Amino acid sequence: MSTKSIVMRGLLITTALFPASAWAATKEAAHTHKRLGTVSHPATATPTTKPALAVKHKPRSSASLQAKGEELSVSTRRRVRGTEVVVGRALLEKQVPGTNPLKALAQMPGVAFQSDDPQGVDTYSVNLYMHGFSQSEIGMTLDGMPLGEPVYRNYNGLNPVAAISSENVERLDVTQSAGAESVASTNNLGGSINYVSRTPSAKRGGTLLQTFGSNNMWHTFARFDSGELNSSGTKFFTSYMRNETDKWKGGSDQFMQQVNAKLVQPIGQQSKFSAFFDWDNLQQTNYQDYSPYWLKHNGPMIDNFIGTKNGWRNAYNYAIGKNLPSNIYDARDSSYYDSTSMEYDLFGGMSSDLVLADKLHWKTTVYGHDQTVRGTYTNPYGCGSNYNIADPTYTSSDAQYCTNDRVSLNGNPMFEQTKRPKIHRYGILSSVEYNIAHNDLSAGVWYENNKYISNQYAYAVPFPNEGSMWDQYGTPPTQARMLWGQTYNTNTFTAFFSDTYHPVSNVALHFGFKSMLNTSRVQENGNWEPYTGVSAITGGESLTTAYAFLPHISGDWHFLKHHELFFDVSENAHAYSESGYNLTASAMAVSQAAYDSVKSTLRPETAWNYAVGYRYMDHLLQGSVYLYHTDFHNRLQQIVTGGTLSNLLATVQNVGGVTMNGVDAGVTLTPVTGLAISGSISYNHATYNNNMTSQGTLYHTAGKQVVDYPQLMYKLRASYAWRKAEVFVDSSFMGQRNYSYTGDYKLPSYWLTNAGLRYDLGNIGQYHKGLDFMKHAVVSFNVYNIANVKYAATVGQNGFLMSDPQGQNQSILLGAPRQFFGSIQIDF
Repeated sequence: MSTKSIVMRGLLITTALFPASAWAATKEAAHTHKRLGTVSHPATATPTTKPALAVKHKPRSSASLQAKGEELSVSTRRRVRGTEVVVGRALLEKQVPGTNPLKALAQMPGVAFQSDDPQGVDTYSVNLYMHGFSQSEIGMTLDGMPLGEPVYRNYNGLNPVAAISSENVERLDVTQSAGAESVASTNNLGGSINYVSRTPSAKRGGTLLQTFGSNNMWHTFARFDSGELNSSGTKFFTSYMRNETDKWKGGSDQFMQQVNAKLVQPIGQQSKFSAFFDWDNLQQTNYQDYSPYWLKHNGPMIDNFIGTKNGWRNAYNYAIGKNLPSNIYDARDSSYYDSTSMEYDLFGGMSSDLVLADKLHWKTTVYGHDQTVRGTYTNPYGCGSNYNIADPTYTSSDAQYCTNDRVSLNGNPMFEQTKRPKIHRYGILSSVEYNIAHNDLSAGVWYENNKYISNQYAYAVPFPNEGSMWDQYGTPPTQARMLWGQTYNTNTFTAFFSDTYHPVSNVALHFGFKSMLNTSRVQENGNWEPYTGVSAITGGESLTTAYAFLPHISGDWHFLKHHELFFDVSENAHAYSESGYNLTASAMAVSQAAYDSVKSTLRPETAWNYAVGYRYMDHLLQGSVYLYHTDFHNRLQQIVTGGTLSNLLATVQNVGGVTMNGVDAGVTLTPVTGLAISGSISYNHATYNNNMTSQGTLYHTAGKQVVDYPQLMYKLRASYAWRKAEVFVDSSFMGQRNYSYTGDYKLPSYWLTNAGLRYDLGNIGQYHKGLDFMKHAVVSFNVYNIANVKYAATVGQNGFLMSDPQGQNQSILLGAPRQFFGSIQIDF
């Protein structure tokens, strides 16, 4: 199996799959590597003795490449997945420490990353799109271990920021649009992202990193590498990360801490055993859900009352409509006391990576994951709409005015609505690779059992004059009522086979397929009808996704000296997703009546993806064009009714198909040493094929652009490296996005610009002999949102309305204003 990796420094540049990317100012040479089972890493891969595609540049040593660092490599593996984007460690290090690695992908054409915080670690807000596919349609793994759907209400995995500290990520291997049949995922309609963890260092040492920033941001990372402990090469690392910041508006903060560890035990010369461990704790106070109408009438600074002066009393006043500011529209939904997320994960696995013969490679991984989550918000609708008090005493005597106590348990108009999901999942992956003649053969299987429990409770809260609100991250009170509950049990089995054939050295033809069998059964744990408004939620039902043959065909041709053509065609399927009642577009997370009304029309989501591209690369100019077409069938959408969180009801419908056509084009110039300038444009035309019906009303959605994804995006970036300093500026344009299925309200477009400066201090011993134990140090400074633009970041976290001409749906999160960060990293 041959791999051609192109190493780039300086500016991030687009990839094999996408329009033109940035090259290193130093014009690093390309190397050909050979490595079974993974994408080769330029700094560590062993050169082959039989390169498939020799590159006519003078090669540099691995040590030289690692010293200069690589940002992004383009892997054109002739084995699977056609071309592939590899985001390297050097690019990740240019972000603010602790930043979500997915944010680096936002610099690529066709990729949109959104979050209401500058680091992109607020799990409630993180949202990623690649070529029109949302993050719930992108498979994600860590060292091959499945992370499930990387969404806030993850039912079969964990968010990548909870799986591994960003400082421990070596690279991201990214495939987009076309499928990757070998990935352990049941949702990779639009590609996959594999996080690759850093290998423990062969030398004993460590890293200490400290970052300070706006809003009392404090990020600490410490890592210890054991070095090789014996003659066989046993080595490990362990690390601790702590990230805390005040919210940029409102009160309270967002906190997370994490422990990672990795052990590598070589076996002979080429095989190895490895183990990875993750423990994490997230305690994040979320930002207020907004509507465009609120933004227009109330301004951008409304937020939950938690952590503010007299917050509990003020929240109570809003709930009963008293002592309100004159400009407040829709008092109950204008602000809540709190909205919080708390999560604990134990995640890890063990792998054997064995070279059984010269051309035979076998890898097996077993893994497990336990997750406990608690998500809260203070609901002001405990008394429905029938709460009216002229002169509140803020004591339990006011309970008499709660004439329709649905859930609050004590006559208080407010109650703490708390989701308490749990995940218990275990699995095994095994694959073999065999190289014979001109063929690279591979085959593998994956099995997982997942038990997902999703229950929601109501907890009584005190009246303002009779006690303080309890700690959302502490022990909840004993007085509670289950509002609803469901338990899912899911078994997943997939298998794949592929062959990449090399008729000549510069041509690769690939054929593979994936088989999938996924069965999920749900049980009802409870249903409090005064709250849900339905007599039963879905229980005693099951759904199966079964496909014996999901094909993938691709080809790659390097012709002339700097030119390359490729194509990629695949079919992929998305197993039915899961969630608690009414929370997402999950087919069984609805009332029993709603499920019965649509179950005969439910089908798994599928997509046929077609891609073709051309790339030109030399030392001064790199350019590329990438065209794609997608036929999306049986798209399941959550249709909500009601414009506030008080009365949202949801159904999940098969809304038919979506047809998507898109093109990316870009260019990168490296005119002089150290300078790189790149720009790209992305156009996406994704429209619904059918009109939709909701509650008996026909909506004309056929031909309308899909919600939340823009037709136009522009990306610009410039970087300059001089001696030990490097400075960069990047800017991106997000076009208009539809805020309803009919497109009768559109979110405005905006530009977002960031900048950064890094300086390499080298060995501190050169400044003082007593400090030579500090082998390497780097200081950096970053500015986020330089122009202080006000914009809608995450969209659709509470679903979309069919029609919303005034933008009253409460389903956007606002982006952070201008923020400053400074860091210092010391390696020992």
